[in-house]
Amino acid sequence: MTFDDVRAVALAWPEVEDGTSYGTPALKVRKKLLTRLKEDGDSLVLPGVAQDERAMLVKSRPKLFYFTDHYRDYPIVLLRLSKAERADVEPLLRRQWRALASRKAVTAFDRG
Repeated sequence: MTFDDVRAVALAWPEVEDGTSYGTPALKVRKKLLTRLKEDGDSLVLPGVAQDERAMLVKSRPKLFYFTDHYRDYPIVLLRLSKAERADVEPLLRRQWRALASRKAVTAFDRG
């Protein structure tokens, strides 16, 4: 996948907007970070992943998921886009979107 692929998935959801974060392309929901491209250009920063889940993801798929010391104390996992498929990214993104979007937007989306 590429960040453009991620963008295409997320921009289909209500309240998602293009933006920047730390000088890299980002997607935001109501001005809060949904995801961003890490400075290396190949990694996606995925907030909203608890440390126990992150540990499981990293252990089960270390070529895809990882984290750095910088993110050790944060509920964030990093994902290598060059190794990812939509099915790897979309569920994590959607869960974070649901946590950030307004109830009204989530309800409307769920109703189709």
